[in-house]
Amino acid sequence: MARFLGTELRRWLEYLAAIVIGNAIYFLSLFAYLPADLRHQTYKVDLGTVLDFVICVAVYGLIRLGERISR
Repeated sequence: MARFLGTELRRWLEYLAAIVIGNAIYFLSLFAYLPADLRHQTYKVDLGTVLDFVICVAVYGLIRLGERISR
């Protein structure tokens, strides 16, 4: 398979999918219901950024788990 920056293209697509799905979950599903402290403020690193990151990592973990189970 093709490689980009030393990593397989498939892995980059997994990263991209995790980021897009994680951000969709955070901004489209959770953002309106979160307390002000957990809402991301533009151009700031805050608890909202951390929560968004955790959601993206969890989605990536689910993608990898699904891949492992399907083998």
